[in-house]
Amino acid sequence: MFGGSFPLNRYAGYVRTLTASAAIAMAIALGGCQTNQLAQLPGRAMQPLPRETVALIQSKNMTVESPILVRIYKEDSELEVWKQDSSGRFAHLKTYPICRWSGALGPKRKQGDRQAPEGFYTITPGQMNPKSSYYLAFNLGYPNAYDRSHGHTGGFLMVHGDCSSSGCYSMSDEQMAEIYALGREAFLGGQRSFQVQALPFRMTATNLARHRNNPSLPFWRMLKEGTDQFEVTRQEPRVDVCGGRYMFGRTEGAGGCAGRVPAAIEAAVESKQSEDGRVFAALVSRGTPTVAVNTGADGGMHPTFVAQLEPRTLIDTTGRPAAYTKPGSGLPKLVRLPRAPDSDATSSIFGRSALTQVASADPSSPIGITQSSQSRSSGGNFFSRLFRSQAQPSEPTKQEKAKEAKKTKKSSRHTAKSRRRRSQPETAVAKTSGTQTFLSAGFSSPWGGSR
Repeated sequence: MFGGSFPLNRYAGYVRTLTASAAIAMAIALGGCQTNQLAQLPGRAMQPLPRETVALIQSKNMTVESPILVRIYKEDSELEVWKQDSSGRFAHLKTYPICRWSGALGPKRKQGDRQAPEGFYTITPGQMNPKSSYYLAFNLGYPNAYDRSHGHTGGFLMVHGDCSSSGCYSMSDEQMAEIYALGREAFLGGQRSFQVQALPFRMTATNLARHRNNPSLPFWRMLKEGTDQFEVTRQEPRVDVCGGRYMFGRTEGAGGCAGRVPAAIEAAVESKQSEDGRVFAALVSRGTPTVAVNTGADGGMHPTFVAQLEPRTLIDTTGRPAAYTKPGSGLPKLVRLPRAPDSDATSSIFGRSALTQVASADPSSPIGITQSSQSRSSGGNFFSRLFRSQAQPSEPTKQEKAKEAKKTKKSSRHTAKSRRRRSQPETAVAKTSGTQTFLSAGFSSPWGGSR
């Protein structure tokens, strides 16, 4: 009828695209999207998986449509996609470096704390956002039942593109297109939801020993019960919340909380936890160094993306560092960097004093970011240390020397009051038009083209 296999394959692909569009559109409608937003899905939401990824899937005895599971590790700035293979168990498919996440290690507790969530989250088709202002996104579903049981507040926290984070996990657009496509194809294959395990780090005895002084340790031990079940069974663990605690793998027929973990799984998990406990105790007894708890750091960025930044640091109006990206990196022109841990050196870079040392607004910046003369030379800046081998502090120009001499001469003749008046234009630089829009962007709806 179609004159050979090639037209038939092309026709099948066309039908598949239409089917996918209809499925996602229906899911969005169920998620509360407005009718006019269903008129046309953007092409970026329908991108096929790269041929290399399809080949990788096939090499691991998986299918494009088989179920997926996502694991996120803050400390390593990595996102893993796992996929069900022909044995029915989940196996690791691919690891994606995270371009940007915000906050610190530990769960999110309240709106505005800039914390990326930690916990077990369920993603349904209705949480997929093909019209995100951050390229593509899926909503993590925070707050989940556990978060709500503890009064945690906030919402519209995503995994999305654009390498920009305020409590989210942000990827590059290219990565997000692939992750989104993996979820889309799994839904088309019949998976009703996929699980995201958002974790502070890989839940090993060594990492727990390193973070044993962190007040979130009891919470992380609870999360480890779920990750241990996954490691033992390579099946997505059933998650319930009972009495303000996560409960994992309990039989569904007994109502979750009243159910029990199957004996074989319970024994295997207990054996793993016993061995991990032995290793943990040995590491503590040897005095394994601990990680500082309250460092003032704000999130992370995988070294893969750090290498895509220009070797200079900029300062925005909140005192947070930002940087231009190298041409051809596939990233936005300007990205905000994680704030370095607090120290005597960094306080002058990331604190308010940095705003009074700004040289001038960068006219090429669309959001009014300003460049600090200190930011390239201070050893306390995390990113300055990373770039130290690429860029050295430059000598002042003749114009800068003349300006400094003129400023010194004036300061000797004027009163403290006049000096305060002269400082006002420098502060005003940090209020450049457009910057506030960038810094205070809000997110009113997951489907309104914002997140």
